[in-house]
Amino acid sequence: MDYQELFNYTKRDLCYEDLNGSCWKYTRPSSVQVPMLITMTLITFVTIIGNLLVIISIGHFKQLHMPTNQLILSLALCDFLVGLFVMPLSAVRSWQGCWYFGDFMCKLHTCIDITLSTASIFHLVCVSTERYCAVCNPLKYPSCIGFPTVPFMISISWLIPAVFAYTMTFSELNLLGARGFYETHVYCVGGCHVFFSHGSAVIASTISFYVPGLIIIGIYYRIYMVARNQARSINRLFKQLRRDYPSRDTQHRARKATVTVAFVVGIFLICWTPFFICNIMDPFIGYTIPSVVIDALVWFGYVNSTLNPFIYAFLYSWFRKAVQIIITGTIFQNNSSRKRLYP
Repeated sequence: MDYQELFNYTKRDLCYEDLNGSCWKYTRPSSVQVPMLITMTLITFVTIIGNLLVIISIGHFKQLHMPTNQLILSLALCDFLVGLFVMPLSAVRSWQGCWYFGDFMCKLHTCIDITLSTASIFHLVCVSTERYCAVCNPLKYPSCIGFPTVPFMISISWLIPAVFAYTMTFSELNLLGARGFYETHVYCVGGCHVFFSHGSAVIASTISFYVPGLIIIGIYYRIYMVARNQARSINRLFKQLRRDYPSRDTQHRARKATVTVAFVVGIFLICWTPFFICNIMDPFIGYTIPSVVIDALVWFGYVNSTLNPFIYAFLYSWFRKAVQIIITGTIFQNNSSRKRLYP
């Protein structure tokens, strides 16, 4: 069984029947099309609503106007834009395999996609750095994380991905060294293929994923080691004082922190690692990975933007209270922005 049969579609129709060199349209049975469309719509809806709730919460309530929450706000804005501008058009392309919006919109969509996806990952690095300062340098935390550090981190998280994506896409550096192969074997009318040559695949994957990923892993490993050493030190101290209840509480907090760190890093790696492994491998194995596999892995990466509100905001009690206030309409009352969400 070949990969086309594996993914239950056959190429029977053209995207543009009257044009030479048209791409083939995916023709799938309704038993595949309907669940696929529902899944992509649900992912898009949850991404938009979840991140919008984070944006409204942090933006509206004055108690949340602090430097650390600005990182979460910027991350939520990035992921909100992924759901608003990237996912809908990607869903149309994934559903039918055709792009009906022209070459310029294809480049623009690709540019926005790379920018926002990379910016989301860069924001995770900033959140990791903020956590590192809070755990490892608590005395210096107020001076390290504040103005102008946080605005600088946010600016870098947006600027570098935007410049990188614009240069890569509109200068067609992604085709460098493989333009002939792309024009002969990949390009067709009605398609919007995100294609990388050997060198550009390595550079793009390194900048967008591997370097930020290694930084995140390194930071959280350091956080874990420091937290563990702090717990051991406190445990020894209370043993010397012949008190054991606080030490058990400390051990519980250490275990909880370890689970949280593993969860955060694990979700990030689970969502993005498969795509970037395939992205960097595909040029070196003759572009033999089926396009439907790449497309599915792209959506798996998008899911990281869907889950970020749950990871970085939904676990906070203040956020649950803020959502309750928003949903019940209490947010429209006078002075609702001054409500206390935590002691």
